[in-house]
Amino acid sequence: MKYLCPLALLVASTLPAQADFPVIEGAELRGSSLHVTLSHPDTGWEHYADGWEVSTPDGEVLGLRVLAHPHVQEQPFTRSLPVDVPEGVTALHIRARCNRDGWGDQVYVVPLE
Repeated sequence: MKYLCPLALLVASTLPAQADFPVIEGAELRGSSLHVTLSHPDTGWEHYADGWEVSTPDGEVLGLRVLAHPHVQEQPFTRSLPVDVPEGVTALHIRARCNRDGWGDQVYVVPLE
C-alpha cells in the first residue's frame, strides 16, 4: 500500500479549488431582445450553467434568464431574454452563473449605440 506524504497533503489542501464558471462567448441586443451565448463544461444535473443576468453599468438589474436544465450536448448555446433598456443607458453588463460554483467574475459588456 502506498502512503501520501503528509506535506503533499498539506500543500494540496491549501490550493484553491478550481471553479468552472460559464463563459459568455457573445451577446447582442436585437430590438428589445438580448441574445447571449454561453459555454460551460456541463456534466448533467450536478453541474451546469443555470442562468445569466443583465444589468446597467450602475448595477440596476434588468433581467435574469434562468436556464432550467443542463446543456451537455449543446455547447456553446444561445438563449434570449426580453429587456426594457432605460433611456440614457449606453451599455449592458452580463454575468453568468452555474448551479455548483455560483456567479462567475466575468462581466461581458454590450455597448449600445
